[in-house]
Order: sequence, then structure tokens, then C-alpha cells
Amino acid sequence: MTRKRVLGISMAVLAAICLTGSLQAGEKSGWVKLFNGKNLNGWEVKNGTATYKVVDGTIEGTTKEGSRNTFLCTKKKYRNFELEFEVKVHDKLNSGVQIRSRKKEGEQSVNGPQVEIEASGANGAEAGYIYGEATGRGWLTPDDIRKPHKYLKDGEWNKFRVVANGSRIQTWINGHEVSDLTDEAINKTHPKGFIGLQVHGIKKGTGPYSVAWKDIRIKELK
Repeated sequence: MTRKRVLGISMAVLAAICLTGSLQAGEKSGWVKLFNGKNLNGWEVKNGTATYKVVDGTIEGTTKEGSRNTFLCTKKKYRNFELEFEVKVHDKLNSGVQIRSRKKEGEQSVNGPQVEIEASGANGAEAGYIYGEATGRGWLTPDDIRKPHKYLKDGEWNKFRVVANGSRIQTWINGHEVSDLTDEAINKTHPKGFIGLQVHGIKKGTGPYSVAWKDIRIKELK
């Protein structure tokens, strides 16, 4: 066997070892993919009639005229966790991601904390702040803290990071910290629940508009 061939085999073996080590490290890190890029296994639609489908490895949600707010929700419920995802939203569509949310028997709507998603526009917007969807409380992030910003890049993919640990909920957009909320009340009413991807209802005669998510992963905190 020539020296060149031995070197080639050695490099191949080394690459295989590195790949195996990388995969094992990923498993040990605690991160779990919520979306496999192929289908919507592990998810279910609640509330409205907006549509969700897999397009080029992303989840694409599209408005339907006459529908109320619609949510694609994980079947599994989560308490304390770190959540990451990328999202691209139409400039005219409001959206969001529910955390620790629920819809129990007898309850009309999906309810719980929502991480706001909306285009920045000319004057900035409130993406990343926390809203109490169908909780009767409106914004959970206080008015004096909820300042419009332009961390979300319109028409592009944007990376969100959310850490929910006890009564504290923190959010980041593209590496910029947006909200650091401590809310004992919402932690008592919604200590655990599903993750939900929102397609907001629209006015008659508008749309259709779409929002897409990809690289959705979660790490539960002990």
C-alpha cells in the first residue's frame, strides 16, 4: 500500500471519528429538533382554519380570509426551556410564537404567553416582546419598557432565542436582547404548556399572507 493511500484512509477515518463525536456531543447537549424538515409529525392545528404546510424544509403558515387566529401547536408540553427558531414574516402579517400555552376543554381560544413577531417597518415594531394571548391581560411586557425597535430584518430570516425559566421570560432577536420579563402571575396560570406557531386573522379583502419558520429546536432546563 502506498504512503499516499495510507494517508487518504487515515484522513477518512479521522473525519468519521470527528463526525461521530460531533453527533454524540449534539445528543448530550440536550437540544431537540421540534421540526424534522419533512412533515408536521408532533404538531396539531388549533383554533382557526389558516393552513400550514412544509415547503423546502420550512413550515409555511398562510392566512385564510374569515379565519380567527390559528396556531400550529406541539403535542408535547414544556415547562422550563430554551427555544430557538428562525422566522420570515410578510410585512403586512402579524404573527407570534406561543409558549407554555393551552386550550383546555371548555376554553374557546388558545391562551398563554406569546413572543410577538411582526415586521419592523419604517418606525420599528414590538417584535420579541411578550403578549398575553387571550389571557385578558394584553401586553405582559410593561408599556414603559416596550419600545419599538428594528432588530427584525424585514423580508429576511431572523433568529429568535427564548428562555423561559420559572417566572422569568427572556427574548433575543438576531443576538439583540429585547425583553427580560419577570411575571409571577403568568407563571402561576401558565407554568407549562405547548409551543404554538401563530398565523393571525386578517381583515376581509386582504391577503393571503404567509409566515415561515425553520430550525426550530428546544432544550429543556432542569
